[in-house]
Amino acid sequence: MELRINGRPHAVAPEWRDEMLLHVLREHLGLVGAKFGCGMGLCGACTVWLDGAATRSCVLPVGAAVGHELMTIEGLAAADGALHPLQQAWLEAQVPQCGYCQAGQLMSAAALLRQNPAPDEAASAVAMSGHLCRCGTQQRIRGVLIQGRR
Repeated sequence: MELRINGRPHAVAPEWRDEMLLHVLREHLGLVGAKFGCGMGLCGACTVWLDGAATRSCVLPVGAAVGHELMTIEGLAAADGALHPLQQAWLEAQVPQCGYCQAGQLMSAAALLRQNPAPDEAASAVAMSGHLCRCGTQQRIRGVLIQGRR
């Protein structure tokens, strides 16, 4: 079985087919950017892209990802190491505090901007709903998305 992640193929043993994608990313492939939060797809810490759409990897079986293009936070930056414009804006706005939820938040925000380069407050709220941040960085994230700091 093969997964295509961040533009590269990764072999995964067939026995992992029913395992959740998050566990395979972290434990088998060493891609630890997506985090385990709730294990029910409710907090957003595990968000990755599946064919460009923000998807919760803690509830997605590996078998369902075969044949699709996956991207993790590790693949968001340019191949030369330059930060994605959203990652740069995130730093400039001093969004992260503890950082635990930030990879998932970035992946959802970047997916939004791919679909809607100039989201209004309502579109931003919908796209970022379901992300829990105990540090309260939602206002700064909303500012980055709405004020065009990307």
